[in-house]
Amino acid sequence: MRAQTIFAVLALVACSTTPTDRLSAQNAGVDPRPPNGVGQTPAFPGQTDAPERKSNVAFDVVTVTEGLQNPWGMAFLPGGTMLVTERPGRLRVVDAEGRLSEPVAGLPAVDARGQGGLLDVAVDPGFARNQLIYWSYAEPREGGANNTAVARGKLVDGAPPRLDEVQVIYHQAPSMASRAHFGSRLVFGRDGTLFVTQGDRSITEGRMQAQRMDVLIGKVVRINPDGSIPKDNPFVGKEGARPEIWSIGHRNIQAATLHPATGELWEVEHGTRGGDELNLVRKGKDYGWPTIAYGIEYRGGPITGGITQHAGMEQPVYYWDPVIGPSGMVFYTGSLFPAWKGSLFIGGHESNDLVRLMMEGDRVVGEERLLTDLQPKRERIRDVRQGPDEALYLLTDSAQGRMLKLVPKKSS
Repeated sequence: MRAQTIFAVLALVACSTTPTDRLSAQNAGVDPRPPNGVGQTPAFPGQTDAPERKSNVAFDVVTVTEGLQNPWGMAFLPGGTMLVTERPGRLRVVDAEGRLSEPVAGLPAVDARGQGGLLDVAVDPGFARNQLIYWSYAEPREGGANNTAVARGKLVDGAPPRLDEVQVIYHQAPSMASRAHFGSRLVFGRDGTLFVTQGDRSITEGRMQAQRMDVLIGKVVRINPDGSIPKDNPFVGKEGARPEIWSIGHRNIQAATLHPATGELWEVEHGTRGGDELNLVRKGKDYGWPTIAYGIEYRGGPITGGITQHAGMEQPVYYWDPVIGPSGMVFYTGSLFPAWKGSLFIGGHESNDLVRLMMEGDRVVGEERLLTDLQPKRERIRDVRQGPDEALYLLTDSAQGRMLKLVPKKSS
């Protein structure tokens, strides 16, 4: 591996202060900035501004590979190799030494304008048998329209590697003329079905469709690996509802993972100015967007009346105001960092932090920001994964993006 040690952190003493109100929580928490949603009240204690709890973990950050153009997603293959997507439309294989392959041949065209392009990548649970991989992307349509799509194909080793038997197994509908809010993370459930997270397309027409059941905008969908519909999806057979839908009322989900103990889907989605949300995504539930939300509009003023709670709509497990700009997440289950076991790690795409949440059951009880002293510069974190070696892997989002790895600090 081509590894260059660039950073070491020694976290300080844990803080056990419990906030008693919004002001004291802000002072005790990790972000000193005032909230955007002034006067908004959390639905329950601890829903925001968890106290800072540092973990006393010393680690190094090493560069696995660099020279990636806006990398977006990564996945691990058997034998120590990795896949990484670049948003302009390239898929690369990264070997155990950090060497990048030529772009994988055979991908369909992507719409790489704005936030669009080649997005997430996932490996079939039966890859050793079928060599299938899956990827999500912004699919170009006529007249400048586009939509989130998912394809799969057989990965064939070679120079360059290629994809055979490519099939597009999912198309978000309707297509829209927008360059933003595509989602999209791919997560295989324990039963082999595939969750696809999406966005509201960042335009008024799309935003208002997040609550509609006859469209796929602003939804988490669940499909079989061949694109067919699982018979136990919540809206199968219900008139006026798309059978792909698993949950509704989402703004833009760029982070999702399974809980290692329960197997349930968790996600973190982008809010506006305030209101990034951590959600436990359950079958048939409504997560409220745009009817309820924390924070305010980007242009200022309340979001659809400033309502934060409504009967029949789920509350986030946790929210950030000000935001972190979440992208990529994983529950850490390894033993390489014993103090981090059970923590939830989230990429801070806006804050340039790696966010660690201390969990007790389904509740957040502490927060820590890592990489805050990274030199020579802090970088936007696009994806976070746990590797087979139990290290934490990160992608940094820039025209000269890198794959990084967090490992225990070497003794001096």
